[in-house]
Amino acid sequence: MPRNHFRSTILGSTTLAIGLILSSAAFAEDVTLTIESWRNDDLPIWQEKIIPAFEKANPGIKVVFSPTAPTEYNAALNTKLDAGTAGDLITCRPFDASLELFKKGHLTSVNDVAGMDTFNAVAKSAWSTDDGATTFCVPMASVIHGFIYNKDAFAKVGVDVPKTEEEFFAALEKIKKEGSYVPMAMGTADQWEAATMGYQNIGPNYWHGEDGRKALIAGKEKLTDADWVAPYQTLARWADYLGDGYKAQTYPDSQNMFALGRAAIYPAGSWDISVFNTQAEFKMGAFYPPVKKEGDTCYISDHADIAMGANAKSAHPEETKKFLAWLTSADFADIYANSLPGFFSLSNHEVKLQDPLAQEFVNWRGTCKTTIRSTYQILSRGTPNLENETWGASANVINGSETPEAAAKRLQDGLDSWYKPAP
Repeated sequence: MPRNHFRSTILGSTTLAIGLILSSAAFAEDVTLTIESWRNDDLPIWQEKIIPAFEKANPGIKVVFSPTAPTEYNAALNTKLDAGTAGDLITCRPFDASLELFKKGHLTSVNDVAGMDTFNAVAKSAWSTDDGATTFCVPMASVIHGFIYNKDAFAKVGVDVPKTEEEFFAALEKIKKEGSYVPMAMGTADQWEAATMGYQNIGPNYWHGEDGRKALIAGKEKLTDADWVAPYQTLARWADYLGDGYKAQTYPDSQNMFALGRAAIYPAGSWDISVFNTQAEFKMGAFYPPVKKEGDTCYISDHADIAMGANAKSAHPEETKKFLAWLTSADFADIYANSLPGFFSLSNHEVKLQDPLAQEFVNWRGTCKTTIRSTYQILSRGTPNLENETWGASANVINGSETPEAAAKRLQDGLDSWYKPAP
């Protein structure tokens, strides 16, 4: 064989080998992370906006969003985790379901994830141990409660946005007497609506948000105390303004009533914004729960809703941590909040929202103190379940089948039957 031919053969083989090595190295760097989630309605947003933004900032890491139907998520996720087949990233529901995953060793601590200092203690409370020492999921978004109103209806009837309860009930009465609109679109058939958009919406103004919520957990306050009974007394007054047939009215019925322009006010969760944006043909505004009297501090339920954690058995822990760190960034906060109006970043980044109604809701953070739903942390772990019992109590009080005092006593008796505050 000629020397030059031999040399070229050697060089060719060497070049090929080096190419294969480099190719293998490049291939080895391409890691694919899989996200488990119940938000199957968000799939296009993750595929078209969130994931491309992360992959652009983190070359070599690919992400796949793999949701399960919401009603099947908890069971399916637990099965996968037990079998060792779950994805690298776990979308976390608030409080006990995710806490249990952490206790079982399925989720890792995220205390050392870069950017966790952008979240305050309230934001992290839904995904932290009871003592607050360890956080196991990165907070993503919250939902805020308040009232959405039909601006055209307010203008026609001649009522202003109420700031106090007296003004609120005066507006309801004026709308009722004018007769063109049902004053408020809410029913009691589904029960949870009465509790979530009723009791938990207005209640923080009475029990003073986090102060009252924590005092209830500590056993320093009880549901039979005046500040906890009073919201039920106010709810009982709502019955006169909910329109005929409200006892048989479901949550979708309430949404339709407001979206069609038949009601002036809608006790809201901010997740309803997207629904009404596509259905309502009138201008909308929002106001936070009116305070008891002028000058009182206002409180809003800014309830932690969704977060993300790391599967302890992920084959790619470093890449998973990079993704979690990116979730703490201003870029993610902006994309998520603007892609899903009504789901608000829990970080301290300033996010300019493109949706004006969503911006109204989030502006309340600068005016009112924030809290989370009173029944969600610790107090609904036993039987009877306080959260579910609050649904029935709220509906009963509005329906007039149970007095506020009797409802509060029943709930406290149920809580006392299994819950003993930590000494």
